[in-house]
Amino acid sequence: MLKAELFIDSSNGKGRGVFTNKAIKADTVIEVAPVIVMSAADRLLLDKTLLHDYIFEWGKMKDQCCMALGLVSMYNHSYKSNCEYIMDYETETIAVQTVRKIRQGEELTINYNGDWNDPAKLWFEAD
Repeated sequence: MLKAELFIDSSNGKGRGVFTNKAIKADTVIEVAPVIVMSAADRLLLDKTLLHDYIFEWGKMKDQCCMALGLVSMYNHSYKSNCEYIMDYETETIAVQTVRKIRQGEELTINYNGDWNDPAKLWFEAD
């Protein structure tokens, strides 16, 4: 499931990102994407590649990783993100949901730490 109003465009200083061409209400699920689950051994290999920046920790013990399909891996990080992601280990999906009203044309962001407002420092400099 992917909202039709979402699109990829250039994000100022961040490469590409996910944007919306319509306003979106708070608490709206905007995407549900399947994931490809991989082992801890796979993660060691992926960490040596560019894909390191696009995978998610996975599993209740965070002992696996996954690659999300759809647009999920294209959402840029923000410490004050306007969306959150919800992992469903049983259905092997990640849902993205707005945490506040989104304006038309606004970039949609997630917090790479897992919680939409988690201020913990990341492996790169970020706002």
